[in-house]
This record gives sequence, C-alpha cells and structure tokens, in this order.
Amino acid sequence: MIKISNIYKSFEQKEVLKNISMEFNKGETNLIIGRSGSGKTVLLKSIVGLLEVDRGKIFYDDRDFTSMNLKLRKKLRQEMGMVFQGGALFDSLTVEENIRFPLDMFSMLSSAEKQKQVDFCLDRVNISDANKMFPSEISGGMQKRVAIARAIVLNPKYLFCDEPNSGLDPETSILIDELVHQITVDLQITTIINTHDMNSVMEIGDNILFISEGEMCWEGNRKEILSTDNHKLQEFVFANKQYQKIRDDKINE
Repeated sequence: MIKISNIYKSFEQKEVLKNISMEFNKGETNLIIGRSGSGKTVLLKSIVGLLEVDRGKIFYDDRDFTSMNLKLRKKLRQEMGMVFQGGALFDSLTVEENIRFPLDMFSMLSSAEKQKQVDFCLDRVNISDANKMFPSEISGGMQKRVAIARAIVLNPKYLFCDEPNSGLDPETSILIDELVHQITVDLQITTIINTHDMNSVMEIGDNILFISEGEMCWEGNRKEILSTDNHKLQEFVFANKQYQKIRDDKINE
C-alpha cells in the first residue's frame, strides 16, 4: 500500500499540486486520471521521488518516504518497477538483455538464476519467442510488454506506469491493460497508473483518483464513475461520445 497525505508542489510560485491525499491499495490497479496539465504526471513523479514535494507525506506501507535519506531511498527504489511512457528500452540490447539489465545492476543472483528470472518474465508477458530480437525489430505493443517484463524482473512490491498505452492502437491497449491488471493481481503488487485513456479507466480502474488543476476532485472505481454527479469529472469522462451513450442508456433503463 502507498499512502499520500496532504501533498503540495509548486514551480516558480505556481501551485501545481494542492493538498492531495489518497491511498493506493495492494493487488489493485490504481489510476491517476485527468486532462493534460492537470498535475497527474507531477504527482506520479513526486510519489516515486523524482520530484520533491513542498509539503505533505508519502508512505510506502509504514515507511515515511519523505523523511528518508538518500541511502534509504535507494534501497526502497529496488522494490519499485517503472514502465515509462516511451518504453525507454536500450536499442543496443536484445529483448532478453533489456529485461536482465536490472538484475545485473541490483541483484547478486548467479547467471543461471538471472536467466531463470528473465525466462519467467518473458513467459509472463508472452514474448518468449522474441528474446533474441532487438527493440527496433518488434512492434510498439511488444516493446511495452518488454518494458513491463523489465519492470517486474526484480519482483517489485510497487509498480508505476506512465501512460502505458501511449501510441498504441485500441486493441493492443486493451491487451496491455489486461496484462498489467493480471500481473498486479497475481503478484499482489501496488500498481499506480497515470493515464487519460478512458478505455483503461473502464476496463481496469479498481481505484481511481481524478485531479483537475492540481486538486483532488473525485475518487472511486470504474463502476461508480459513470453515475458521478461531479461536474468536472463528467466533462472529462463524457467528452468521449461512447461513454455519453452508455450513461444515457443507463438513465433510460
């Protein structure tokens, strides 16, 4: 579980995050949603420590991340996995080598143990037949699978995904959503996903935080979001005509 409490963040006197509090639960896909410029990327970066908050607390289970020194933070980061928006794979390394990279950097496993873990992750994301290929030789969807495999290779307790469906077609996006959700449930990871993709919200939104102009405006789940009376959230959700129709059908039942 990750808990954020009364988070504030400013840049050059402009307040970007304003008093945001939330609990992100283990074994659930926790989504941060909002329009571009709403502050969701700043919030995700603050949670993982890429940005320092001005005020507030961030807890990883019972550990106060905001009060940790650099040494303790580095140790905790070994419990984190990150899927970046663009994949951030190393072009000069094969799929297998990309996945093994965190093991080479942070583990004391033997070569055989590393290979066993890499093979497990390859199989988990269903790309075992692409292990010797380079990123340029595989599709965007497969690159995201490799990024997910690399993110879980150290058996993280916490998984962060920044716009994991960016640049993918709708069908592939659904497959990536299902993969992240299944891994989260099976491995009981605390997963936080930063997204503006309403398909992701409706498919895997176990726990959703909606922020607008840096403020927390709503929290709930995918079953509750269509019946919300929150005006700002309605504007965000029902900008997509597909979900406008779903709401209208629900009202007319």
